[in-house]
Amino acid sequence: MKLQCDVEVVNRMLPTFGMKSRGKGTRAVLSIGKHLDKTSQRSNIYMMICTAKDRAGSKYKLKDNIEKFFTWFVEEGKATVRLKEPAVDICLSKADANSLKNFLSAARLADRGSDTSSLPLSTLTPVRARDVEQPKKKLTIVSKKDYPLTSNFPYSLEQLQVSYCKLSRVDMRMLSLKALRKLDLSNNHIKKLPSTIGDLSCLSELVLHNNQLEAFSEALCLSTLQRTLQLLDLSQNRLQSLPAQFCQLRELVNLKLDDNELVCLPFHIGRLSKLRFLSAAHNQLAVLPSDFRKLSLENLDLFGNPFIQPNPLDHTMQLTFPLPLQEMASRAVASLRIPYGPHLIPAHLCRDLEVAKTCDCGCVCISFYIKTAVSMNLHQVSHTVVLVDDMGGTDAPVQQHFCSLSCYSEFLDNSLQRGIR
Repeated sequence: MKLQCDVEVVNRMLPTFGMKSRGKGTRAVLSIGKHLDKTSQRSNIYMMICTAKDRAGSKYKLKDNIEKFFTWFVEEGKATVRLKEPAVDICLSKADANSLKNFLSAARLADRGSDTSSLPLSTLTPVRARDVEQPKKKLTIVSKKDYPLTSNFPYSLEQLQVSYCKLSRVDMRMLSLKALRKLDLSNNHIKKLPSTIGDLSCLSELVLHNNQLEAFSEALCLSTLQRTLQLLDLSQNRLQSLPAQFCQLRELVNLKLDDNELVCLPFHIGRLSKLRFLSAAHNQLAVLPSDFRKLSLENLDLFGNPFIQPNPLDHTMQLTFPLPLQEMASRAVASLRIPYGPHLIPAHLCRDLEVAKTCDCGCVCISFYIKTAVSMNLHQVSHTVVLVDDMGGTDAPVQQHFCSLSCYSEFLDNSLQRGIR
């Protein structure tokens, strides 16, 4: 039985001499195995601790020698084993939680003098230098020949880049790296993302530049990435749309969508209140969603999109007279902010309410409205704007909705008066 973790051996007599422990562990390999006691000429079960400074290891007898186990934080990879002789506390930290539990179970059995045949014993031999190196936090692989096929990624990694390795899918071994903060899988052949990426609870940067992605799943948008993801690079893929739930990723600061096939941006993009850098150049955007006005950016790049030339007279009318009862009820729910959910109303009505539009007058419309596009100077939402076209313009069309004919007529009158002036 072996365990890799940080270890500090604390002498409990130190306070007696007015001394304190360092309070800092050293990388070590712990083993449980048999050792011949030269005094008694009998084999006993020992715990051996090997560090970079002591690769030969220090041995501690286990049978009837453990005073207490402290395991309050074992799920965090921490525990303490208190020995009777010598009077030391062996403090363990930064261990894999499951491996630590197994190791402590073996130590308990050894302490009780259990039959050695039931113990997963190891040979107590000196360790290699690489086994006691400090945990690796950053790893970069940019060649297929360097990609690990038989060994695992270091569990302690916080940054992992695997590029130019022709990966067609995300290696599931990466998804067990619970400390991972940045995952860069750019320049591969990945077509689909597993929803389990959302289980990486510390992930703040996800770089998927230049792959073959055709979708970004709803499950990822509703995962723990909602609370952690700050940078997302989906540029140079095959995305045609993003799910409505995409705007649940409210911690996003930097979003890169360049060189895809996007025909629209998420309806509620204005909910990304922390977004400061947005690039969606070279897509198929004809118009921006009305919620785009709510953004507050530092840098915006929409160059190379086939934006339409907005004309207030060009409109789409989805109105009937009188309005259906369902539309009137839905408008009331949205306007009065009445709580709703699939436990109260049918799921399809919830989806309709999620994409409610706001008219110029402040009223809400759901499925019945008049839609047109108006020109907006992008400096209204961003401090720095990359030119939208080769003509030096910084204007782009933004959708606008009207809840009634009277609101649309008033808008046209105002537009006409501005044109006359």
